[in-house]
Amino acid sequence: MLRLRKGTARTLISVFFAIALLASCEKYTFRPPEVDPEYPWSLRDDIQPLFTASCATCHGGSLAPDLRAGNAYNSLTRGGYVSLPADNSRLYKKMIAPDHTARSTEAEKLKVLYWITQGAKNN
Repeated sequence: MLRLRKGTARTLISVFFAIALLASCEKYTFRPPEVDPEYPWSLRDDIQPLFTASCATCHGGSLAPDLRAGNAYNSLTRGGYVSLPADNSRLYKKMIAPDHTARSTEAEKLKVLYWITQGAKNN
């Protein structure tokens, strides 16, 4: 039988309760920032940085569409990736597909959706 000193036992009990408290059933939720559908979304300022950070690693010229800065707009429009209604566009459908869904946040997906809805301008 393992015998612990009184101080060691108290320490272990304290640690146990601290872990139990931290691992309690109460969940804290993170609320993503609101995405305003009326905001004038810009390819240069809002969408291209998303493509550069999350997409261009794979879609950097060898895999269509080419989402590198300076190439994305032509690749998306000439390749038939942006069309209305926006939620049926190839780009948005691909972004929400299971093989791509983890590559961008829900807020980023909404930005692209609203940019397409607003006409997918090269602005």
